[in-house]
Amino acid sequence: MKIVVSIGGSVLARELQPGKFAAYAEVIKEIGKDHTVFIVTGGGKAAREYIKVARDLGSDETTCDLIGIELTRLNARLLIAALGDAAYYEPPVNYKEARNASLTGKIVVLGGVTPGQTTDAVSAILAEYTGADLLINATSIDGVYTSDPKKNKDARKFETMTPHQLIEVVMRTEMVAGANSPLDLLAAKIIERSSIRTIVLNGEDPQNIIDAVNKRNNGTIIENNRKDEQKSRKSGLEKDTCNLGYFSDIGCDN
Repeated sequence: MKIVVSIGGSVLARELQPGKFAAYAEVIKEIGKDHTVFIVTGGGKAAREYIKVARDLGSDETTCDLIGIELTRLNARLLIAALGDAAYYEPPVNYKEARNASLTGKIVVLGGVTPGQTTDAVSAILAEYTGADLLINATSIDGVYTSDPKKNKDARKFETMTPHQLIEVVMRTEMVAGANSPLDLLAAKIIERSSIRTIVLNGEDPQNIIDAVNKRNNGTIIENNRKDEQKSRKSGLEKDTCNLGYFSDIGCDN
């Protein structure tokens, strides 16, 4: 199986502690024994601090993004150091390099890729580009909720949801100032268009990632409902028959 794991900087590098990187490295090496693994690292607190200083100094947003990307790549290098010989020796700087690096049989670790894309988006695009079977988003919460659980005690967790539902939640969350979205909108759109099976889980405990790979759900599973897919295909066929001038049992007014 081909797996992309996005590790948020808020869980990997909230504070720079060797033990955290080492714990993740052990889990990733275990997964890498049986699967092709790509890891995308976030920037965390350090990236936010550097970006704030850059903004205060008058930097434009693209420059701030580039600074953030450099910090994500530093975290990637620390994780590579923890993985040792199991990892490809340096973080690829684009999707093509990442896919080529995976041909070595090594675990591939990268950070940001281009301005305007969060590491959420990078991991989703990488999963799409490499044809990954599973995308795991390891973050500071244990799944996707109806609203930000840190702001709303009545927020309810989804055990499963469709990509379309994810987009609705993300759009609703991003409209609330200061709220934390489980994934950004671009990542959600990529997941939807390529039907990438995705799990959002709590990354504070790296063992949760192994559990997710082994189909022991401990987060929110995002995947297309097969009944919805069949209904959508049927609806599309019926519309085509109408457009071609044939009869449809649901009528041809729509």
